[in-house]
Amino acid sequence: MVRSKGVKGGGVSIDGELDIVKSKERKRKDLEKVLLLCTRGVTHRHRHLFQDLLQLLPSGKKENKLDTKKDKDVVNEIAELKGCTSCILFEVRKRMDLYLWMAKTPNGPSIKFHVQNIHTMAELKLTGNHLKGSRAILSFDGSFDEQPHLQLLKELLSQIFGSSTKKHQKTKPFIDHVFSFTFADNRIWFRNYQIVLSDERAKTNFEKMKLVEVGPRFVLNPVKMFAGSFKGQVLYENPSYVSPNVMRADERKGKSSRYVQKVKAKKRRKLHEESNAKTPDEFADLWRDHEGSD
Repeated sequence: MVRSKGVKGGGVSIDGELDIVKSKERKRKDLEKVLLLCTRGVTHRHRHLFQDLLQLLPSGKKENKLDTKKDKDVVNEIAELKGCTSCILFEVRKRMDLYLWMAKTPNGPSIKFHVQNIHTMAELKLTGNHLKGSRAILSFDGSFDEQPHLQLLKELLSQIFGSSTKKHQKTKPFIDHVFSFTFADNRIWFRNYQIVLSDERAKTNFEKMKLVEVGPRFVLNPVKMFAGSFKGQVLYENPSYVSPNVMRADERKGKSSRYVQKVKAKKRRKLHEESNAKTPDEFADLWRDHEGSD
């Protein structure tokens, strides 16, 4: 029973209940939870990258594989049931092309990437190593502040990969690695570095710190940016993006064109030899006659 302020007896005052609700909402906002899931048809390389991202995100929650080719609204429903505010979806096509969705559920925005140059932790065999569940420093290239769509992309990456709170049960209050996001060649290059101290006594001396790459590493090629979660108005479309299907078709055409050129060259050579017959050599049988006389 809720009692108003000044009434004696048990219960909670209206002001006190409002304070409790506000504190719960503040905690819920601070706890950024990320849902990670993938579609069917993933390869071993995509699965290993999925596991690496799950280890790097202490607030990440894993979900079973889904068939989201027709409708992706089910992802928003699952994120709501899991209590997640963000989502990373691995969408695989033709068992070779990996598309990565990053979305703020359920209202957006969302971004679709084509993932290239994938190298997992187990594959790289790098010397770096950091504590599992520790917090990371996010390092962004200065190019992210120059264009509006890159500013939105920077904010989305900050909310998904950044551990803004120490209250999460799986997040450790240590900072020992750096997530690097570099924008070059119209793509985003992701790297993970460990912070190594050459002198343990000088923890605040940045000159005595060095970075050792841990992994994984991959490249994100932006395709489209939507106002909603997996749908809505298109905010940005990459004009330099070329579909992998088009690239493979052009490669096949290039191979076929080279074969056609070789066939045409042989025909031209044959016609040239027929139209330009060789004149007989008057000295062709000279040495043969000389050997017969001997």
